This record gives sequence, structure tokens and C-alpha cells, in this order.
Amino acid sequence: MATLMQRLQQFLRGPQGQRIVEQGRRQMAKPENQARARRLLARLQGRQQRRW
Repeated sequence: MATLMQRLQQFLRGPQGQRIVEQGRRQMAKPENQARARRLLARLQGRQQRRW
């Protein structure tokens, strides 16, 4: 039985997965989405540091 990671990799190699990856690339090329991702990452990293 395939692991979750193997199934995910197989999906991403297929046509539907490639479309999703390309959509993500187009969205992350936009400056407002890059800023939103940076804020989310900073928030998540801040929580991690406080928990330890």
C-alpha cells in the first residue's frame, strides 16, 4: 500500500496535479499573496518559538 507521500507525489505528477501547481505558482507571483504568505509564516514561527 502506498504511503500518503507517495500518493501525493503521484497526484502532483499527473495532469490535474500539474494544473494545481501551476495555479499556485501564478498566485504566488502576485505581491499581495507573497506578503500574505510571509505574514502567515511569521505568525506560525512565532507560535512555535513561544511553545518551546
